[in-house]
This record gives sequence, structure tokens and C-alpha cells, in this order.
Amino acid sequence: MATLKEKRTCGQRCEDFGHFVWNSENGTFMGRTPKKWVYISLYYVAFYVIMTGLFSLAIWVLMYTLSPYSPDYHDRLQSPGVMVWPNTYGEEDVEISYNMSDKANWMKMSHILHEFLEPYNDTKQLECNSYNCTKGKYFFQNTFSAPHHTKWACPFKQSILGACSGIEDPTFGYNCTMPCVIIKMNRIINFLPSNHTDLPPYVNCTILDGQDSVAKIEYFPDHGIMDLSYFPYYGNLAQPTYVNPLVAVRFSLVGEKQAKIQCRVVSDKISYENIHDPYEGKVIFYLKAVK
Repeated sequence: MATLKEKRTCGQRCEDFGHFVWNSENGTFMGRTPKKWVYISLYYVAFYVIMTGLFSLAIWVLMYTLSPYSPDYHDRLQSPGVMVWPNTYGEEDVEISYNMSDKANWMKMSHILHEFLEPYNDTKQLECNSYNCTKGKYFFQNTFSAPHHTKWACPFKQSILGACSGIEDPTFGYNCTMPCVIIKMNRIINFLPSNHTDLPPYVNCTILDGQDSVAKIEYFPDHGIMDLSYFPYYGNLAQPTYVNPLVAVRFSLVGEKQAKIQCRVVSDKISYENIHDPYEGKVIFYLKAVK
């Protein structure tokens, strides 16, 4: 019959541990001689130096190939989206509805437009975008010659929108039957809206439903043109003062004062028949005035 193992006391356990830490008979520290500890230390130092060097090299290569101004890989949109202001977007449809007899109601619409156009103030644009751009031509820039190592941006002044600028008529026509809407095309980095430099994109609005409700459509700037000098866009970091070119459209409502309208940005490189994206190249909205 095997005898039971003798239970060791606490003092004996401490003595065994001290013997493990330093064995004077074999000259070992924690089971290894000083020579072996030097070899192990040199191995791990070399290992972590190499790993740190490889990691640093990978980060350097990554940062060297990335542009600080625009993403190398993004969603690669082929055609920009289009939006309309006042931006009263619902769950499905865009409905711009206002009451001419209710001052608080139509003032709300005009306030939205004033707030939206604040960055386009003539004085602000002359201060931050003082470059004299050549109209009718793409503004290509291969260098960062603007202040703070950036690229120039062409000014788009609020006054360009004429009768729909909110300068002459602060109500934007929402106190009567001549409301203004503003069309904006979304930005795509390095996007050129036309294959031909002499054909700028322009906004064209058509009445889909309620033809008798609209007597006249006016565009500001003339013909709803978005000048080519605002393209290409190089990114927010490269062009921090860039503002989108806008087109204002004024409708003269009659009769039922209600219509379904489609405003499309026309260009040979802007598509508008994508069933999966109803705002690509165009925007459809309802315009309704009540009294």
C-alpha cells in the first residue's frame, strides 16, 4: 500500500521557491544560466526590432501612397445626385407646400433659403474666393498655389441668382404665386460634367403633372447654366472654400396652383434614368401654393 505524500510546510515551499530563483549549486537564475538569459534577451530584442521595423515600413508605404486631399478608393459615382431647396423632404416625396396668407408659413420657406445661401453672400465670396476664373472653361489645377497649400475655388456670388437671390425680394416669392426653388448638384471629386468643353451642364425643369398650374418658368443664371469653371472639384481639403454652383428656378403659378415638377441637370455625362436612385441627375418634387 502506497504511503501518503508528506504534506509540505509553508517554510519548505518558500525554500523551494528561493532555490528556483537562485540555485547556487548550478549557478542558475530561474532555471537558466546567465549566459542563456543573455541569448534569450538578444533574441527577443532582435525579434521586436524587426517587427517594429516591418510595421513602421508598412505604415510609411501606406501613408506615402495615400493622398491627404482626396480618397484613393471611394464609391466611384458615375453621375451626381441632384437636390432642391427649400429641402422639405418627406418619407417618399418632396413636397414644397406653402400658404400665401399665412406669413409665418411662407416666412419659414424663405428662412430656409436665406440660411442655405449664407455661404454664398457676395462679400464672403469675394473674401474667400478672390481668384478670377475664366468662364466657360474647366479650371484644371496641377499645383497647390492657393494659400495654405490648397487649390483655388471660383466664387459663386448670391447675386448671380438674380430675382431668386433673396436680395431684391427677401421672400423669394413665397408671399405670392411666384416661388423660387434652388437646384444643387452634389459633388464628385474630379468629375467633368461634359465631354465637350463648350457644352456646360444646365438645369431644365418640366411639368409632369398639372400643366395648367404653371404659366412660366425662369432660370437664374440665364438658361440654368452651371459654368464649367466650377469643375473639376478636387475635394474639401484641397479646396476648403469651394461652393457648389447653383441654379435658381422661379415658377409663375396659376389656376390650381399645384404641380408635379422634374428638374434635371442636362449633360452628356449625367444620367437620370436610374430606377435605383431617383435623385441621380434629377429631382422630382411637388409644388403647391394655397391661400
